[in-house]
Amino acid sequence: MTLFGQNTSFGGTSSVFGATSTAQSANYNPMKDVEVTSPPDDSVSSLAFSPASCPSTFLVAGSWDNNARCWEVQANGNTTPKAQQTHTGPVLDICWSDDGTKVFTASADKQAKMWDLNTNQAVQIAQHDAPIKTIHWVKAPNYTCVMTGSWDKTLKFWDTRSPNPMMSIDLPERAYCADVLYPMAVVGTANRQLVIYQLENQPSQFKVIDSPLKYQHRCVSIFNDKKNNSPVGFALGSIEGRVAIHYVNPTNPKDNFTFKCHRSNGSTAGVQDIYAVNDIAFHPVHGTLSTVGSDGRFSFWDKDARTKLKTSEQVDQPISACAFNAQGQIFAYTSSYDWSKGHEGFDPQKMKPRIFLRSCYDELKPSKKK
Repeated sequence: MTLFGQNTSFGGTSSVFGATSTAQSANYNPMKDVEVTSPPDDSVSSLAFSPASCPSTFLVAGSWDNNARCWEVQANGNTTPKAQQTHTGPVLDICWSDDGTKVFTASADKQAKMWDLNTNQAVQIAQHDAPIKTIHWVKAPNYTCVMTGSWDKTLKFWDTRSPNPMMSIDLPERAYCADVLYPMAVVGTANRQLVIYQLENQPSQFKVIDSPLKYQHRCVSIFNDKKNNSPVGFALGSIEGRVAIHYVNPTNPKDNFTFKCHRSNGSTAGVQDIYAVNDIAFHPVHGTLSTVGSDGRFSFWDKDARTKLKTSEQVDQPISACAFNAQGQIFAYTSSYDWSKGHEGFDPQKMKPRIFLRSCYDELKPSKKK
């Protein structure tokens, strides 16, 4: 096991940004993006870049192979595997502390852990009665904590120094997705429920709404108001190839809308193949967004201009997760099987999990259309 503070690598090296990596396959990497070395051995559930407070850029990933991994990303795109930690079940979500010294992992083993990257030690900080689906760091002026959402229908807030939660809130159903952008938190549950929380002073429920989408939601991401840089709404993705842009308190009801994505023309005339939206991320500088889907494509969007900026070529597997680095220069996405076609649709010889890095700053600039 290599330590975070050492420069030893347990993998090889990848190509520089924009160059073609070795053994390039047009099928699995048609965009010719940089491939991260030593990827996970099973489907990737979550990606997260280190915060802006970090002097270097690190990427962490949670995987169904029960591991959380960390790589250092060089300015030229080279990646160096640094360390990893293990749960006894799939790692379903992963996040960073605001100072970049710790990573928090949520697992199907019903535990959440705090991984100190300076010592490469991980300790359990949370426990639920069912798998923990979501984990987020909350930094308020008067407290810091970790928020976990579970299939046991509870949302819990943890002081990492105590074995008992600071607060436990009952959810209407199992937690399926969540996001935190202080002072707002949004949790999407089964039965298409959405619960919005305000985090000032202490967490409290603000509003419960039915999903604006007709089918099960898969991912949610909070966005800021462009003028005052405070959270005002969220983007919600569903299994039906659709995204909802939803303002919590819209100035105009027409501000809230939905759009179709991750769909393609089927083999039969007039039939459309529809794919799940697996992840959504907002660009930290431009405020535009990315969506990734089970169709093996990523798309970039400008929600304010209601315009699609770009759609990628198709990789040979679903894209299960994505993330932008803190400066908005790098877009990470991962192709790995999402089990949407059951075990019959999985070919372990061909379907290797991969993580790609793409130079993206200019591609995410807002549309000039009015």
